Amino acid sequence: MSRVHRHFLPDQPVHVIQRGNNRQQTFFKPGDAKFYLDLLKEAAATHGLKVHAYVLMTNHVHLLASPLHAESLPKAMRDIGWHYTRHINTTQNRTGGLWEGHYRACLIDTETYFFVCSRYIELNPVRAGLAATPDKYRWSSYRANALGEADANVWPHRLYVDLAPSMAGRADSYRALFDQPLAQDNLDTLRRATQKGQAAGSAAFLDKLERQTGAYLRPRRKPRKNLRSYVPGT
Repeated sequence: MSRVHRHFLPDQPVHVIQRGNNRQQTFFKPGDAKFYLDLLKEAAATHGLKVHAYVLMTNHVHLLASPLHAESLPKAMRDIGWHYTRHINTTQNRTGGLWEGHYRACLIDTETYFFVCSRYIELNPVRAGLAATPDKYRWSSYRANALGEADANVWPHRLYVDLAPSMAGRADSYRALFDQPLAQDNLDTLRRATQKGQAAGSAAFLDKLERQTGAYLRPRRKPRKNLRSYVPGT
């Protein structure tokens, strides 16, 4: 499979997915998750990465984060990946790579997809049957964003701060977003864009990003098939 080219812009939120190799398990005990979050906190501080939402699943990780510089995310993910793989190889008596090649990432239109993405991330444990409600899952940002609990890994985005004047009000407003299910077309767009290293947002947002990056960041139209070529005998 060819490598997906990634483009990161300062202060432009990015949705990131990193999966275990062959979708194998990457977190084996609570100490592993805590170790990963410690690495995330250190790497984010070192390289200038603001994490707004996250979830650690059994065999993959989701992040929603804003890089301060174009290299903030690549450098942070490099450091985390190296140290965490070494930790798991040591504690699990294994060798070799842990993660499935390069992480997947897509640029997020803050106005239309920021809260879609954060809800998608924090609802992962519920969709996977690991928790009845997002607040029952320990290894995510939900309790910080929706309940106001302290979390050293969570940096409130401007849109989150604008939800209400007080911390309690922001948590209440954010929690209310979960009363409505995520639209399937939004989920499909977000998943497809992340897998292909594109962007999720409005046409105006995509136009702006493509001018800034010089890259094509939207789904390509599939060419129409020449039906005549499928007619037997022609």
